[in-house]
Parts: sequence; C-alpha cells; structure tokens
Amino acid sequence: MRTLTAPCQVSNMNTNQPPSQRPGNFYSGVDLDRADHLRRDASWLSDALSGENALFVPVWRDQSLVETGDEARALWLSRAELSRAKLDGLPGDLTNAVFLGQRGDSALFALDLSALEAPETALAVTGRGVFQDLRAIGPLLARQDGAILAYARGLLHWHKRHRFCGLCGSATEQNQGGHVRACTNSACGTDHFPRTDPAVIMLIHDGDRCVLGRQKAWPEGMHSTLAGFVEPGESLEEAVAREVREEVGIEVTGVSYHSSQPWPFPSSIMLGFHAEARHGPLKIDEHELGDARWFTREELRKSPEDGTFRLPRRDSIARRLIEDWL
Repeated sequence: MRTLTAPCQVSNMNTNQPPSQRPGNFYSGVDLDRADHLRRDASWLSDALSGENALFVPVWRDQSLVETGDEARALWLSRAELSRAKLDGLPGDLTNAVFLGQRGDSALFALDLSALEAPETALAVTGRGVFQDLRAIGPLLARQDGAILAYARGLLHWHKRHRFCGLCGSATEQNQGGHVRACTNSACGTDHFPRTDPAVIMLIHDGDRCVLGRQKAWPEGMHSTLAGFVEPGESLEEAVAREVREEVGIEVTGVSYHSSQPWPFPSSIMLGFHAEARHGPLKIDEHELGDARWFTREELRKSPEDGTFRLPRRDSIARRLIEDWL
C-alpha cells in the first residue's frame, strides 16, 4: 500500500443532522461551469484572459491566498488588479494561467506564482492576504471557495509534475486551457491529461464498535479510518477488503459505498465505504500503522479531542464516515 498524506486534526464534531440533510463533503461542489467546450477555443481563451471580468486564483507552492481573521475567506485577483504595473515581479505573463471555468460573467483562472521567492513582494498580492496550506484553513472557508481552491491547487500541482513527456522525455506544453499537456516532439505528440489517484477509505464496524487506527507520523492522539490506494486490476470492493486485511488482519463483509471526496493533496479521489467485520483481535501491520483498535460509539461521542485521543479533521471524509455511523 502507498501511504496517504497524514491529515491534520480539526475539532468540533457535529452529529446533530441526519446524514441525508448534511451538505456534501468538503472540496466537492465546485461552483463553476467548467465549460469544457471553451477549452479548445484559443481565441475565446485569449479574450477571456484579457477581459475585464477575468478572475485569477493565485497559488504559491501549493498554498492558497486567503484573508484570515474572524472569518477566513479565499481571495481572487481581478484583471484590474493585474494591470501591467502590478504584473511587475510576477513570473512571466498570464498566458500559462489555467482556465478553471465560468462563474456568471467571469472566467476564473488558476495562476501559479511558485517562481517567486516571496510572493508578498508582488504588487498584485501585497497587502491582500497570506498564502496558507489549504489543509490548515480549508474547514474555515465557505465550502464553495474551498472547493475552487482545491481544484486550482490540484491542477497546478499536476502541471509542475508533468513538464516532460512520460513516453519520450521531451518537453510538454500547456494546451486546452491547461487541461492537457502536449508533447512538443512531433514524432511523439502524446497528450497528457490530469491524473487522479483513486483511494478507498472505509469505516469497519461490527454494529456497535468500529476500527480506527493511526499512523506514527500523525499528530499525537490522532485516529482515523483505514484507507489505501486502489491497485491495478482491482475493484473498489476488493481494495477495501485487501487494505483491511493487510492493515489489521480481519476479513470484511457487506461493503457498501458511502460517498466520495476530491482530495487534491496532491491528486487523490477518496472513495468512502462502510463495511462489516466480526469483532475480534486485530493483527496490526506495524509498517503501515502505529496502532489500531476497536472503539465503541460511546467512546467516540466522548472523544476528548486532545493528545490522548482525537478524531479526524472536520473537512475529511473520514470524519463524515464516522459521524454518519454514529
């Protein structure tokens, strides 16, 4: 199994709403028309980039521009704020901005500022806010803003990792509004598309108790559901059963799909499941987990949320799986 990125903990579990009435998972529900039909229209994209209604979502080394305070909010840059004078200090021009989609009359683009050593020195950014890891502030944002920031972060991360063709090694160039990278070698000409790695994440229970584990690198007390990446030639249900067997040594039945969550940290889609297993001793794979055990509903409802025990971060599907089970 490839290890998933360790989550950060955020407290305040809310189980008051029935599952059917709760909002979708964090980072889903992008409030944009992705406008796929416009990605191939080079003339339209050029006009949109230079148009007065253009908006830019800046990302600096996987961090997003936000305004903090009593209420955190995501910050876009308008075309007016990216005047020629204020472009001074930004890397290159805007031609490599990635088209995210349309919101009303505005076209949104992701803008990578990673070439700057200190982005706050760019006139277009100075005094606007701070760049922060989305995983640290995502739950504090309006859900739709968090979804757009995650979308922008994921796409720009992919661009940084695919500057060369995986077939012939030649340089690639951005195409179709940033949703394709095309090999510049005419003898190859391969198109590369953004990738998303499927990972299963599952709450295993026996009806009254569930299994939670923790990785050694996680914050003290942090526990979460089991998870792992889907392997080639494997169904999702098979991946659930294999990961549980490998990590805690028990067999599952009744695997049922729950929901999914984009998790572009850097490029995953989390596919959530509930599954049943007979209560019994766990055989923990110490290469994957530092600890795992069965917990009762009562124990989870009384979680101290401190260094002795804490639940997954509030914006994670792991938290949603636990809350819905409770």
